[in-house]
Amino acid sequence: MTGRAVLVTGASRGIGRAVAVAFAASGDRVAVHHRDSAPLAEQLVAALPGEGHVLVRADLADPDEVRAMVDDAADRLGGLDVLVNNAGVFGSADAGHPIFDSSYEQWQQQWRRTLDVNLLGAANTIWCAARHLRDRGGRIVNVSSRGAFRGEPTQPAYGASKAGLNALGQSLAVALAPYGIAVATVAPGFVETDMTNEHLKAPRGDAIRAQSPFNRVAQPEEIAAAVHWLASPEAEWASGTIVDLNGASYLRT
Repeated sequence: MTGRAVLVTGASRGIGRAVAVAFAASGDRVAVHHRDSAPLAEQLVAALPGEGHVLVRADLADPDEVRAMVDDAADRLGGLDVLVNNAGVFGSADAGHPIFDSSYEQWQQQWRRTLDVNLLGAANTIWCAARHLRDRGGRIVNVSSRGAFRGEPTQPAYGASKAGLNALGQSLAVALAPYGIAVATVAPGFVETDMTNEHLKAPRGDAIRAQSPFNRVAQPEEIAAAVHWLASPEAEWASGTIVDLNGASYLRT
């Protein structure tokens, strides 16, 4: 088989879709993961350049489904060389779970739902994928968020889940390096995707764009380009890094 075997979670739309396209365009074989977007995911698999691409499904909040999905992807691709942990959930623009405007039940529900997918789901996916990467080396790239650093006052579970993902990536960069596995993270700001569409089309959309001195938000392809490079053979020395991709909208030291 030619090219690398790449698993991209949450690949049916947005950043994940752009990431899948970027890898396929460079000759890699891609496993397109989705949870409940089969038509979009099927369309993407059919449209990707090259051949050998496959469709896999799992609810990342379910550890058993995660394990079956990763093993299925590796079996059908002939192994795994790259994992891109992109899938994630975020609350709605007009709801969220601000601490004084949420019932205790709502608070619990949002934290559980968000952590189960964004952090535990990613951790479980890595655990399963590492078993396939161990004997051949490879790359793991996690998609985090600017919110891990600046905070998410109305979506605290989201910010916390992404901060946890950052720490997870750095811990595993050290743990997996002896096996030739590099682990890196990208932390985008707002990106024009289905997940952020309701925010960008709301009255506060102009204010969101104005957060960057470029007066815009990112396109998915810009994030995909960074992910693709971090997964390249040349990027091993970037293992453990967290790359800010927010158009200077939030600068940290």
